[in-house]
Amino acid sequence: MKILITGGAGFLGQRLARKLLERGTLSLDGGKPQPITQIDLLDVVKADLQDPRVRSLEGDIADPAVLRQAIDTDTRAIFHLAAIVSGQAEADFDLGMRINLDASRALLETCRALGHKPRVIFTSSVAVYGGNLPDTVRDDTALNPQSSYGTQKAIAELLLADYTRRGFVDGRVLRLPTISVRPGRPNAAASSFASGIIREPLNGEPAVCPVGADTRLWLLSPRGAIQALIAGCELDADAMADRTPINLPGVSVTAAEMAQALREVAGDEVADRISWQADARVERIVGSW
Repeated sequence: MKILITGGAGFLGQRLARKLLERGTLSLDGGKPQPITQIDLLDVVKADLQDPRVRSLEGDIADPAVLRQAIDTDTRAIFHLAAIVSGQAEADFDLGMRINLDASRALLETCRALGHKPRVIFTSSVAVYGGNLPDTVRDDTALNPQSSYGTQKAIAELLLADYTRRGFVDGRVLRLPTISVRPGRPNAAASSFASGIIREPLNGEPAVCPVGADTRLWLLSPRGAIQALIAGCELDADAMADRTPINLPGVSVTAAEMAQALREVAGDEVADRISWQADARVERIVGSW
């Protein structure tokens, strides 16, 4: 089986590829597990993953020529992870539209032209919700994004649903909570602090929390995210019925509860490295989810 991961050089993309290589097989629609013979990792930079089953593709995902190189009739499953994150999409409207929306449509058009109906797993976000939400947010709760990022994700969800309805692809939307704790450097996501207020203090560095202590977050671990992506891909099509989007499970916590958990585990000296400095832009974006 040949698999494509867009955003394959990124944090989740690399971990997903490693887990798939470790498993060695993937099963679609309850069928016999098929050996994974090739994983293509498409990103703007070359992925550093050494395995004879891996092909690293460097290019612009919004370029149809790049997509034609990455997708062929042997591509059975596509994990579409590539995206411009929330804060960056808000700061650069054109870039967010080109990567989060235009590239998603170009990917779907490439699949439609080939006519082989691959399984497409699209990572969406809780940012598609917003406004006056009910106490319990369901898969079918009305979308009301309050940011460019959320709007782009919501439109891409609808596109994937229609391409699936028309039989061009077999699409599934997995709405990710905020992934925490991410290793490495902070990124431009508005929710980047959800990792930073844990990661930096543990590394002996100061961290700034730009939202109020009572701001509630919906979190999922990196390991849980990878497990969910694979499970979503392997889920039988009959079990999906007409439910293209699925809200992934997560843990609901406040920023204060995260800081307190850090204090209980690592001690006062570590937890005191967090400072609370409100950033209206971040509060507006995160508060709308």
